[in-house]
Amino acid sequence: MARPYANAMKILFLGDVVGRAGRQAITEELPKIREEFSPDFIIVNGENASGGMGLSAAHAQNILDAGADVVTLGDHAFDQKDIMPFLEKEPRIIRPMNIAKSAPGRGHGVFKAANGEKILVAQALGQVFMRAPFADPFSAVDKLLDAHKLGAQVQASFLDFHAEVTSEKMAMGIWLDGRISGVCGTHTHVPTADTMIFPNGTAFQSDAGMTGCYHSVIGMNAEEPLRRFITGMSKGRFEPAAGPVTLSGLWIETGEGGKAKIAIPFRRGGYLSQSAP
Repeated sequence: MARPYANAMKILFLGDVVGRAGRQAITEELPKIREEFSPDFIIVNGENASGGMGLSAAHAQNILDAGADVVTLGDHAFDQKDIMPFLEKEPRIIRPMNIAKSAPGRGHGVFKAANGEKILVAQALGQVFMRAPFADPFSAVDKLLDAHKLGAQVQASFLDFHAEVTSEKMAMGIWLDGRISGVCGTHTHVPTADTMIFPNGTAFQSDAGMTGCYHSVIGMNAEEPLRRFITGMSKGRFEPAAGPVTLSGLWIETGEGGKAKIAIPFRRGGYLSQSAP
């Protein structure tokens, strides 16, 4: 069927992949999703894919080989040391843009989607309640979008905003309304129920949720987090949960000028109620 708008694009974003179970779900499900829904571009946040902390080079390659067009990171971007040289040679791995200028890798990239059009993908870290004082994400993204105008230099654009609080994520979405196709938050691993399209055409969701087991404490086996909450003491490290996985994220379809026309929460498998575009 013909697309209703010239340069229309279907974009799937999946939230933080957690551990072995999350990686396995990506490997098994992404090819099926491509066949079933025919997305033009798939973005996967993989920053918790390796043991729940960071992303190794091998696991990054696994996610790309499974069908992701781009993999984004987050505040655990450099937890796995072998990712650093991999970032220098693999442009499809996007780390946060508002960290040290000397950091390896790239904070954004322009890619060719399956429909032949250009899409800008970027990631920024929030500042509120984060563990390190990152640079201002608002000015960083503002400058980037000035150089990659929607409907001109690129036909679609997307920001993974890796932040702790919903207010900061919502503020970013409103700040960018009309200048970007979609903004979706990551980091808190819980999908929010505020999927919307802002008045000027930007799709938004405060948090995509995770690609992991939801019978857990944000993707981790509950035993150790419970011990720390109840006793204030730790006994071991957090371990990713290994139960049934839900793939969670956001589905966007763009229309004229790269503005969002459809925004739908994406759920597949696991414990959460399922929906799909």
